[in-house]
Amino acid sequence: MKKLLVASLFVLGAVAQAQAQAQVQDKVLLDKARAEGKASFYANITAVEPIIKSFTADTGVTGEYTRISTSKFVATAITEFEAGKLMADVVQAPLPVLDLLKEKGVLASYRSPAAAGYPEWTRKDDQMQIFGIEYVGLIYNKELLKPADAPKRYEDLALPKWKDKIVMANPANHATTISWLVGLKENIFKSEQEWRDFLKGLAANKPMFVASFGPTPAPIESGEKLIAISMPKYIVTKAPAPLDWARLSQPLMGTPRAIAVASKAPHPAAARAFVDYWLSKKSMEILARDVGEYVLAPGVFPPIDGIKDAKVIAIRELSDDEIQKWGAEFKKIFDVK
Repeated sequence: MKKLLVASLFVLGAVAQAQAQAQVQDKVLLDKARAEGKASFYANITAVEPIIKSFTADTGVTGEYTRISTSKFVATAITEFEAGKLMADVVQAPLPVLDLLKEKGVLASYRSPAAAGYPEWTRKDDQMQIFGIEYVGLIYNKELLKPADAPKRYEDLALPKWKDKIVMANPANHATTISWLVGLKENIFKSEQEWRDFLKGLAANKPMFVASFGPTPAPIESGEKLIAISMPKYIVTKAPAPLDWARLSQPLMGTPRAIAVASKAPHPAAARAFVDYWLSKKSMEILARDVGEYVLAPGVFPPIDGIKDAKVIAIRELSDDEIQKWGAEFKKIFDVK
C-alpha cells in the first residue's frame, strides 16, 4: 500500500511538473511574442475578425488579418516568398493549398500543444495542422420548400423535378466543386457508372453556374432557385435568411482546412502563439458559432440544427493535374460555355 501511495505521488508529481513546465514554456513564448508585437495572418477563410480581436485582447499581441482568395493564394504566397517579401507569419488555407506551399519551402515545422485533443489524423505532419473541414451540402429556402420535399440522397439531384431549380459553383473551374464531385465518385457511389449516370442527370437539370460558393445562397433566398450545392455555414452567416440544409442519408464531404507557421515568419514567436490561440477551444467555438464552420476541436459544432449528428468526412486531395483534367471533363458533361 505504501509503495502504491509513493508511486501515485510520483506520477502526480510528474504530471504537475510537466504542466508547470508547459505553463513556463507558454509564458516564455508569449513574452517573446509580445516583444515582437504582432502576428500577420494570411487566410482564405472569411469573417474571422472576432478571433483576431480576441487574440489581440487576450495576448497583448496585435493580430493582422489579410484575406486572399483560394484561387490567388498559392501564387501570392509563393511570389512574395521567393522575392523575400512574404509578410505572413501564419498561413491558413485548404490542405491542398498548404501542400503546394510546403513543396516550395514556405512552411516551418511546429507542433502546437493546443492540438493535443484533436483527432490523430488531423496532425498531417510536423508543419500542417488540420482544424476543420470545408463541408459542402445542399441548402434550400425553408419557406419555399418543405423539409420532407428536400433531397434525401445526392442521387435525388438528378431527378427531373429539379430541372432549372439548382444553383452550384462552376464545375469546370471551381476547384472545391471539382473535388466534391470526384469525392462523390470515391466515397458515395457504388460504381463509376452510377456516378456518371448521376452527373448526366444533374447536367440535364441545367443548373445555374456561379463563380464560387459565395454567390450560391442569393438565388435561394430570392426564390429564383430551390436547391444550392453549397455550404451549410451560410445558414449562420446569412441569418436571418430562411435557409436550411437537406438532411441526407449520406455523409457530407469537404476539403480539410489547415494552418501552419511560415518558414521565414517576421515574428516567429508571435506566429506560434497565434497558431496555439487559433487551435484553442475558445477560437474554434467562435469559428463555429459566428462563421458556421465545421471544426475538429472535440465537442465543438456550429449552431445549425442537426449538424452535430451529421457524418462529415474529409475528401482526398486532388493534384493540380487532376483538377485540370476533371475540370475539362466536367466542362463537357455540363456543357459549360
